[in-house]
Amino acid sequence: MKSVQPEVFLVARPELDYGQVAAYLREVGGESWLEKLDRGQLDNDALNLAEFAGRLCYRSWEPGLNPNVVRVRADQDKYLQNILASAHGSVLEHVSFSFVLHNISRVATHELVRHRPGTAISQESLRFVRLADIPFWFPEWARADAELMKRATALLEQMEEFQHWMAGHFGLDEEGVPFHEKKHKTSFMRRFAPDGVATGLVWTANVRTLRHTIEARTDPGAEEEIRLVFGKIGELVRTEAPALFGDYAISDGAWIPAWRKV
Repeated sequence: MKSVQPEVFLVARPELDYGQVAAYLREVGGESWLEKLDRGQLDNDALNLAEFAGRLCYRSWEPGLNPNVVRVRADQDKYLQNILASAHGSVLEHVSFSFVLHNISRVATHELVRHRPGTAISQESLRFVRLADIPFWFPEWARADAELMKRATALLEQMEEFQHWMAGHFGLDEEGVPFHEKKHKTSFMRRFAPDGVATGLVWTANVRTLRHTIEARTDPGAEEEIRLVFGKIGELVRTEAPALFGDYAISDGAWIPAWRKV
């Protein structure tokens, strides 16, 4: 049994093609928006993509392009704050981040797959990946309980030993065993691993989904491991896109947005 800690790695973020953005803006007369890029005011592609999508909706690149728009918010932070306050969440769906969630249990992944809209998920398959050990996360309160840890460790080590026994019993490491046979037996063997076994996945979500999921999964009523994971995700995206996540207040681990249901 290997004691592990859930970890989160941000592995992908938006990237704009500013040549194509400029080509579009020349068509509609909004080139002045990109002048801020030269002045160093548009230095975050995630925020720029959200602003770009929002301004396209109203052709609000500058006053006069749309006769109905007489005032244009020039400051990006204030513009995006107004997007959030107006619950204009559809423009946030263009901005996605990808994370590797490492050493999180299948308890947590079973919770996570309930958030389907706006996400993409690729999870390690225990039909193909044979368990050599059983990585497992224990919360602090559990680690402080000596009798619980003694019994839990013994049980996990027994499960681990059975995994090794089955691999030998089935002869999976013998020369010439076809892969389809290994896959077939490995799929059977995973049934003897606990739901708490640590696994990994790539999880991609857009900003609208992220805001909802961070709020829901850091709530005090949420499962404690997923609260830990989404607290980490919240910290990462607040650093990456402060104007889109800076409205949250954190209370006892719960991320509480100023603007809900964006």
